[in-house]
Amino acid sequence: MIKGEKGIVLLKDKLKEMGALAEQAVQRSLRAFSNRDGGLASSAKEHDKAIDELEIEIDELATDLLVTTGSAREVRLITVIMKIARNLERVGDEATTISRRVFELNQDQQTQPSLNIPEIAGRATAMLREALEALVEGDSGRARALIPRDKEIDATNKQIHRDLTQHIMAAPISAPRCLNLMVISKSIERIADHATNIAEDVVYLYEGRDIRHTGKGTVRLAEAP
Repeated sequence: MIKGEKGIVLLKDKLKEMGALAEQAVQRSLRAFSNRDGGLASSAKEHDKAIDELEIEIDELATDLLVTTGSAREVRLITVIMKIARNLERVGDEATTISRRVFELNQDQQTQPSLNIPEIAGRATAMLREALEALVEGDSGRARALIPRDKEIDATNKQIHRDLTQHIMAAPISAPRCLNLMVISKSIERIADHATNIAEDVVYLYEGRDIRHTGKGTVRLAEAP
């Protein structure tokens, strides 16, 4: 059993590796969408498995460390890392969902409706990247700054769903294709949600402040370490 500072360092390294894999999975699925690359889309399951395995390793190591640590600060760090790992695993799941829908879309030679999915995808992946960078750099201010951008992505996703619904009503034959696009847009919106969760955890980790569900400008102080 790895204990103490060595265990903490290893836990952080595993989380960084998991974050890199999750970000790569999202970028891979979106490239498959943009390039209509069925081969790239079909490789998603293999990469998702690597993310799942890392989450298990992080949970096992974190559990061992929680048993041995006597520091409240380390307990907070370990529990936050476990929460972030859970969000990263779900990011990997959403990337897999996108890839599966892309694979189905690629079987359809009809023209896809013109949408701003690439734009919402770029904003969501930027949020994820910045949340992970804020974690590594210990920059809670940067984490705070990206959280409001989630509402913009929510609004864009709703507009995409409205546009696709209208497209289905005008051309019912397009329903399967539009439904796949709706799922892709929703998965992108969920990736932004997970990025927001990670950013909130970064604030909690480095400021000791829980800013979830508290309203604008209010915080709930964590117990002092």
